[in-house]
Amino acid sequence: MAREVKLVWAQGSGGVIGRDNTIPWHVPEDMAYFKKVTQGHPVIMGRRTWDSLPPRFRPLPGRRNIVISRQPDWAAEGAESADGIASALALTDEDVCVIGGGQIYTAAMPFATQLLVSEIDVSIDGDAWAPPIDDSWHAQDTGEWLTSEKNGTRYRWITYTRA
Repeated sequence: MAREVKLVWAQGSGGVIGRDNTIPWHVPEDMAYFKKVTQGHPVIMGRRTWDSLPPRFRPLPGRRNIVISRQPDWAAEGAESADGIASALALTDEDVCVIGGGQIYTAAMPFATQLLVSEIDVSIDGDAWAPPIDDSWHAQDTGEWLTSEKNGTRYRWITYTRA
């Protein structure tokens, strides 16, 4: 069986995934979901996503961290570097999770087998967006809207597979 390449992201209204290199909302239940679906799998991310992680979570524990950077000499403890999505994918034969940011998701879409999208019911201005999900994708599982116990924010999880 071919390996899975899962793109994992959370988005607000209009596909916003970030602002000023941060996630502009806090939904603890979604962070727990992210950990659950990525744990034990290599994660591929861009350097800015790596930089945005709190230092205590770099590298993300329980996951092989592969960071894409245009700088050939980029290095960080606990991370492997690659110069693009194809070279990052070539580093492993395992199922992988691509975790951002916007440019990396766009580059990874042709390789993706599944999209794990958290929809967050917020309207926020941003400077990073999820890639468009075209009709080559099918919503396999559209979860019901849930409400965060922490702050009342509504969210749901949608799994897309290739149509």
